[in-house]
This record gives sequence, structure tokens and C-alpha cells, in this order.
Amino acid sequence: MSRRLRIKHTTRVSYAQPAASSHNEVRMTPLTLPAQTTLDARVTVNPTTPTWSYWDYWGTQVTSFDLMDPHADLTITASSLVETHPPGPLQGAPTWLELAEQSANSRLLEYANPTPRTTIPAELIEKAREVAAGLDVHETAVAVSSLVADRVSYLPGVTGVNTSAAEAWDQGAGVCQDIAHVTIALLRGLGLPTRYVSGYLHPEQEAELHRPVAGQSHAWVDYWAGDWCGYDPTNRKRADESHVVVGRGRDYDDVTPHKGIYRGVAGGPPDVTVEFTRVG
Repeated sequence: MSRRLRIKHTTRVSYAQPAASSHNEVRMTPLTLPAQTTLDARVTVNPTTPTWSYWDYWGTQVTSFDLMDPHADLTITASSLVETHPPGPLQGAPTWLELAEQSANSRLLEYANPTPRTTIPAELIEKAREVAAGLDVHETAVAVSSLVADRVSYLPGVTGVNTSAAEAWDQGAGVCQDIAHVTIALLRGLGLPTRYVSGYLHPEQEAELHRPVAGQSHAWVDYWAGDWCGYDPTNRKRADESHVVVGRGRDYDDVTPHKGIYRGVAGGPPDVTVEFTRVG
């Protein structure tokens, strides 16, 4: 069933001492896609400063801004209203030979090769190959995602934004970002082009209308089966109308929600909150 979701994503940065200046990039604006329509979206900044937007190489909308005066705090608020729809039925998957031919001379190659974050030992790829023996592309994506979810438990606080897929596998725990990275690493190792998806997930499947609930940013994967198919390995299910896509790339580095540089004394981690309200 389709739904309308209002999302408020707030990031607060406090500096140990006022930053002399800063340059920032924000990727928090949901995309308009066949299964979702962004009806309204805006990014506001405090201290107030002009912002400008552009589309990056991976097709994500970026809001950029500079603060050239000293500032002790920075608050970024991304507000959006998105209408989402259930995914359509899966289409017949290409054979592995057809998949290799499709990938050989196209941009799919960018999603077929490992990155520093998604480089893993050959023995782990062999383990995935054993799990996927005899399966088609769709079945492989589900089987490998289950292998990862069985191994890497969802446990916030044990990994950081720079944790690699190999490190998350060795630790046996991580967050959705880590589970997505490991899944991507294994599927690419099997020859299946796979990309990292950054966005939001409403925490309640049967959400009550007009009641705000706390949530968080989320990460899952798209794999190529003649078209991109979304799968959420953390929750062991297809991406559906509870998922809101903000950006897709090779890994987290391509779609980081907020990044930038500032001149000043190092501060603590940002305070991030995400609030969802189902309005339809």
C-alpha cells in the first residue's frame, strides 16, 4: 500500500571552540524514482547562510554551503515529504553469462569491482560461492544476504563510519552500513553488480497516521538483475514502501549524508536525529 511520509533529519555539530570557517556537503534529499515521489524537500542551516544544490556523479542531490564567520555550533535540518509505493514483482533474472556480458561494457563495472571498504579475503567469497551454488541471481542475493545477516549481528556502537567489510565480518557485529558493505563485497565477488543505497526506513510497518516516531538513517543494497532490485540484508527483506532512497553509490563514501571540512579545534561526534510522520 502506498504511503506518504514526512521526514525530518536534524544534524547538530558542536565545536570545542568556535570554528573559524567550514565547508559542508549534505546528501539528505530523497530522490524521485518509479517507486517514490519527493513532493517537497528543503535543507536549512543555522547559522543562516546561502546554500546551492547540484547532482553529483552518482545521481544524488547535494546541498552545499560555506560558513565563513566563526561559529560554535552548526545545525542542519533536512525536511521532506515523500510518497512511496510497494515494489513491483521481480522479473526473470538474466543468466550468469548474460549478466557478465551486460557488465563488461557498461557503467555496471563501477558496481562490480571492490572498493577499499568492500575488499574481503578470497576465502569469504568462496564461502558465498558455496551458498549460492546452483541459484539464480535473485536467489543468490537473498542467500548471500542471509549468510551475512547470520554472521554480522546488528549491534550499534561496535563499529565506526570507517569500518571496512572485512573488519565487520571479523567482529561479527555492526550496523546496517556494515551489513550492506559485507553483502556488497560478497555479491560483487560472485560477479553480481551491487550498489550501496543510503536513505531512511520507517521503523513501523503499520504506522499510525500523524504520530511522529523516532527513526534513523538506513542502508541497504541494490543488485542488478536486468534492472536494479532493492534488498535490505539487515532486515532480510526486499526494500519496500517503508524505505526512502536518498542516494546510491559504490559504498558509503559516495553517499555520506554530511561531510565537510572546518578550520578549528576538533570537536565531538555530531548529534543526529530522524523523525518520521506518516501522513497518508
